[in-house]
Amino acid sequence: MPRCFFCSQDVAVTGRVMRKDVCPSCRRDLHCCKQCRFHDPAYHNQCREPKAEMARERDKANLCDYFEFAGQRSGPGAGGDTARKKLEDLFGK
Repeated sequence: MPRCFFCSQDVAVTGRVMRKDVCPSCRRDLHCCKQCRFHDPAYHNQCREPKAEMARERDKANLCDYFEFAGQRSGPGAGGDTARKKLEDLFGK
């Protein structure tokens, strides 16, 4: 089941996520950059879709035509604890 980026709660998504859709748990926008599968802070405009227009507020609803609900990541720094644990195991800390 897809999860909200902000609260990590399961979100039942049927069909396309529309601009005004919100997470039933935290009421944050679902159709925003941080919820999109193309969002990546390491890329130009923080987006892996080169044709997408820049969004100023990545945590607010937008009109991007390339939006695809990711729903697999969770919260800021998702996977950070796992990555840190692997590094510590590797270097024996």
